[in-house]
Amino acid sequence: MPSKVLIWNDVVGKTLISTNRDYRFLLSASSMSNLGDGIAMVALPWLATLLTSDPLLIAAVATAQRLPWLLFALPAGVLTDRADRRLLMVRADIVRVFLMVVTVLMISTQSNLPVLEGSAPTAILSLVMIAFFLGSAEVIRDNAAQTILPSIVAHPDLERANGQMWSAEQVAGQFIGPPLAGVLIASSIAFPFGIDASIYALSAGLVWMIALPPRAPVSKSNFRTALMEGLSWMKTNPVILRLAVMLGAINAVFIGGMTILVLYAQEVLELTATEYGLLLTFGALGGVVGGLCSPYVAGWLGMRKSLLISLVAFVIVNLLIGLFGSVYLVAVALFFEAAAGMLWNVVTVSFRQRLIPDELLGRVNSVYRFFGWGAMPFGAMGAGALVAFLTPTLGREDALHMPYLFAAGVCIWLTFYAVLRLRFD
Repeated sequence: MPSKVLIWNDVVGKTLISTNRDYRFLLSASSMSNLGDGIAMVALPWLATLLTSDPLLIAAVATAQRLPWLLFALPAGVLTDRADRRLLMVRADIVRVFLMVVTVLMISTQSNLPVLEGSAPTAILSLVMIAFFLGSAEVIRDNAAQTILPSIVAHPDLERANGQMWSAEQVAGQFIGPPLAGVLIASSIAFPFGIDASIYALSAGLVWMIALPPRAPVSKSNFRTALMEGLSWMKTNPVILRLAVMLGAINAVFIGGMTILVLYAQEVLELTATEYGLLLTFGALGGVVGGLCSPYVAGWLGMRKSLLISLVAFVIVNLLIGLFGSVYLVAVALFFEAAAGMLWNVVTVSFRQRLIPDELLGRVNSVYRFFGWGAMPFGAMGAGALVAFLTPTLGREDALHMPYLFAAGVCIWLTFYAVLRLRFD
């Protein structure tokens, strides 16, 4: 049976959107932002595949987009605790508007993208730079967005608010965005990026209307001192540190799989852009179900068992993709992978938001994400390198399966580690 706290969260959660004006604006802005991200998730790698079929070059685009989490996560935390978090989100969205416009202009200078193999290195380099700056804006925006929520939602409501927020983001970012991108690409490869520019502009406008409560005076200590305060807090809370390191391994193999998935879909599953977008909606559906059900599951099973279930699910879904080449099994795998990922996020993020003091939340979150997200560029490039290295020996199709089998092995190891070391009491 759900706990009394969970039942109370359920009652309050159902009225958050109607009664909490700032939460409503934040939820709307996050939904719009994730819709843009969902479109870009298909359009950006698909644009790369029009320029080259080299897995290393395609991985370079994904690596560039994730590299800022390694380079800028820590300074972004200090900035988030010192600056107006709302303005940081607005400015990050404006930067993304500019980058989408630049992408459209870059495409418009090319007369026939699919036959540009000879000029691919120059075009890929431009795409790598755009992806890098897009990822840099994402670091600032996401860190600020996650630290804003406890300021506008009461602590007992965080699981419900996070569940609703991520469910809405999943609907927009993975249920609507990817298939919409496929349809837009069928018309013109530039079209999805133009739509994204408008979406990010709308997101900036919605964030601008949020009214945050006054914050306590912020310490003006130097950057190193401010950063060390966040690191010191993390060191005194080893459970948070273990979760961050585990998340780093999970995200590395997840991004590796997503980086190769566009080639896997084209060459193993033989899907078009529209069909690929539709395939990704199964992941979105799993995320929506996971977002709505995770608070109940966490209240019923507790944190530790919920995380163990997530890890076992990660093992199974990667084995399904790695061992078989069926579009139906891949769809099922994406569904359960997203649901398990949502359960992991609802449990761990709510735990952090409740435990970390507000004046340290930006910095500790940035340290957490440095470990948890900083590994993603290595996962992206590692998956591309693995496919390139194994293709001469195994053949292209078998090589495209290997990143998922490697991911399954990593998740098996993480499951054993969690059984032995993960405790919340």
